[in-house]
Amino acid sequence: MRRTNTAKWDEKTKRWKIYVQKDNVRKTFYSSIKGKEGQREANAKADNWLENNIIDTNLKAKAAADKYMSELRLTTSKGHWQQYEYYFNKWIIPKIGTVKIEKVSEQQLQEIINAAFAGGLSKKSLGNIRSCIKSFMKFCRKSKYTTLFVEDLKIPKNAPVKEKNILNPDEINILFSKDNTILNGEAEYDLYVNAYRFQVLTGLRPGELIGLMKTDIKGNTVFLQRAINVNGEITGGKNENARRQFDLTEAAANVLQEQFKVLSENEIISDFVFPDKYGDPIKERTYRDRWTKYREYNGIKTPVTPYELRHTFVSIVKALPEGHLKQLVGHSKDMDTYGVYSHEFGNDRAAAAAMVQDIFNKIIK
Repeated sequence: MRRTNTAKWDEKTKRWKIYVQKDNVRKTFYSSIKGKEGQREANAKADNWLENNIIDTNLKAKAAADKYMSELRLTTSKGHWQQYEYYFNKWIIPKIGTVKIEKVSEQQLQEIINAAFAGGLSKKSLGNIRSCIKSFMKFCRKSKYTTLFVEDLKIPKNAPVKEKNILNPDEINILFSKDNTILNGEAEYDLYVNAYRFQVLTGLRPGELIGLMKTDIKGNTVFLQRAINVNGEITGGKNENARRQFDLTEAAANVLQEQFKVLSENEIISDFVFPDKYGDPIKERTYRDRWTKYREYNGIKTPVTPYELRHTFVSIVKALPEGHLKQLVGHSKDMDTYGVYSHEFGNDRAAAAAMVQDIFNKIIK
């Protein structure tokens, strides 16, 4: 719908004013800018409402962000919305918070990423901020606050890539030959040693490992369908590819058999494969701290995190056929250097397991 009038200067209020009507609804739009620029601004506001149903041309980006965050808290995990809340408070709101959301430009959004780059953030973190911005602007379009489509936000080409630590072959052999850790100043069996080993043998994320239940293992096949995040929330996994299935290698099956034996001997009753001593899912922070103690006690010098146990697996099996590797580790599309590979490879799971076992046979003595 097109307007047939134009904004007029109101000398009493010292601003441009235009009345428009659509579907029996009448609205007034203003601009306090003097001259033709102000007239154009008032007309543009009216056009936005007439053509795109923009419902609040005076809404500031900070107010829109507050509405967006309220929705995130209702619809996403605590870990997700807390991360986005940090991005808004640290990087986004300081740049555009006082700008009317309909006036925010793609260049202003690009400058947020540029500022985060100048602040030393890694390429991965910059990508996360970009995803946050795009999600926010999609919310604003759906809410009729703006018509802006963010198409071309770029990550600076020199953005640093955080180096990933992985266990070397000697350290992998330590992991598979040493059972003890240090607790309260004394050496004792590490209740989670099989969890560390299973991560290296399968490439599970820490949350996937913590959320793994006995019912997820059917015969020789593992069906991954949940994760437990750092806040103790059960989620569907990190991304759309996180739900997957794979066949156990001989080494991984042996670790599971040993784990079930440990649970039985310690009279730990639980639905989870790698629970704490009470049978409850282990907290991710506790798991990280216990792994650090184990690593330090046994002389594993590379400062590998639990998540980097997954990177160790990926590094070891990277020579696998492209589709097999993606299906095993559940990469997101952003991480997928091989293109989208979504079909189930069925009987090839056994072949993939055999190839992985052959690779580990050459490493673990």
